[in-house]
Formats: sequence, C-alpha cells, structure tokens
Amino acid sequence: MSCWETIIDYGLRSQGIGERLLPRNDFTLCQQFTLIGSGMIWNVYFGVVALCAGFFLATVVAMGKAARNPFIRKPSEWFIFIFRGSPLFIQFFFAYFLFLSLKGAYPFFSPLTSAWAGALVVLFLNTAAYSGEIFYGALQSIPKGDIEAADAYGLSGWSRFRRVIWPTMLRLAWPAYTNEAIFLFHATTLVFFSGFPATQQRGDALYYASYFADKTFNPFVPYPILAGYFIVLTLIVVGIFGLVNAGLNRHLPQDQRAKLRIKPQAIR
Repeated sequence: MSCWETIIDYGLRSQGIGERLLPRNDFTLCQQFTLIGSGMIWNVYFGVVALCAGFFLATVVAMGKAARNPFIRKPSEWFIFIFRGSPLFIQFFFAYFLFLSLKGAYPFFSPLTSAWAGALVVLFLNTAAYSGEIFYGALQSIPKGDIEAADAYGLSGWSRFRRVIWPTMLRLAWPAYTNEAIFLFHATTLVFFSGFPATQQRGDALYYASYFADKTFNPFVPYPILAGYFIVLTLIVVGIFGLVNAGLNRHLPQDQRAKLRIKPQAIR
C-alpha cells in the first residue's frame, strides 16, 4: 500500500470515514503520521468550539465577579473557584458518570455521554472559568482615567461597556488569554483518557499515538509525531492571536503595544 493510499484510507478515520480496521503489524511512518493527524481533527474541534463558546461565558463571569451585588458576584466566584480548584481530568470523570446517571431518567442527557458533546461541555466550562479570572484581573486593571473620560463624553451603561470597558479589558487580558488558549488545545488530549469512551476506536491524536506505542513497544516514534502536530497547532494559535493582539493595540504607539509572552502551563 502506497502512502497516498494510506492517506485516502485513514485520513478521516477518526470521523468514521474510510478503513474501519486499524493496521495490526508492519506499521509505516505514513500510517502513523496519517492516523495521528486524523485524530488531530478531534483536538481542533474540541479546542475551537470550547474556546469560542467559553470566551463569551468568561466575559459574563468576569463582569459577574466584578459586580457589587453579592447575588451576582458569589455565583461567579464559586464557578471560578470550583473549575480552577479541581483537576480537569477529574472533571471529565465526574461529568461522564453524572451524564450517564441522568441518561436513564432524562433521555435529553444521552448525547452528553459521548465525547463530542459531554467532553466539550467540560472543556467549555473549564476554559470559561480560567478565562473569566483573566478577564476579571484585566477589568480591575483598567485605568480610572479611561472610565472618567467615558463619563465625560456622556457614555454610560451598555454604551460605555461596549466602547470603552470591553475593548480595554481585552487589550489588557489578551497576552494571558493567548496562553490559556494554547493550554486548552493541549488539554484536549485528556478527553479520550478520561471517562468518555472512543466509539469504534475513533479517538484523538493521543489515542492513536498510544495505540502505535503499545503495538510497537517504541514510544519514540509516535509521540514525537504527536508533539510535532501540537507544535504546529500552537504556532497557528500564536499567529492568529498575535494578529488579534495587533488589532487591539493598533491605536497605541509601537513601543507601548503589549507583546505576547507564551508561557505554556505544564500543570494546572
């Protein structure tokens, strides 16, 4: 079988398209690159959807934590505390068995026992909590002069938030938020090693890398391939977020623009 035929057979296998049986012996580099790359589709899916949805919830949580009303502030504080205080791996296990127990009584929860929906909910809530704390810190760092200037122009309520507070918050939080986005994509490798099963061996990139490592008893080929894919993915995330960061700071002099400092977290 040529490498091109391998790509055709296994390129979309993680989505249930193509050859159903995994290779059993005589593994080639092309097979490993193709299947691990196929699994990356899941990692990108989890990361992109959770990040986009979590961004909006994080803004709401940050505003809630900054509110004076305790009935609004306390739920936001506890939400951040719970999801930042417990390991993500444990959150996956707890969520899976919670959805599984609710599935019998409420069929609505049935899709949430699958990784594509249930694990996505956990990642969404987790990144919203971490991002909410980042945004809250940025809210506390907004110069008072900016708010006073908005008041002087007669801006208040939603208009002041949309034109002054929210853009300034994003500009201050964006470098730290970029690091959170990178960690989120790395954290997607935990999905199929938690409670959520991989149906018909349709796992993510780490799932296939572990498969090859177990079959060949040689982890020094599939895991470097996996690391290479994530390095490329990280570079893409840094590039996209760097463009957004440049847009947020385009009104500032060159020497005052915030620089992205990438500090991936090894342990959360």
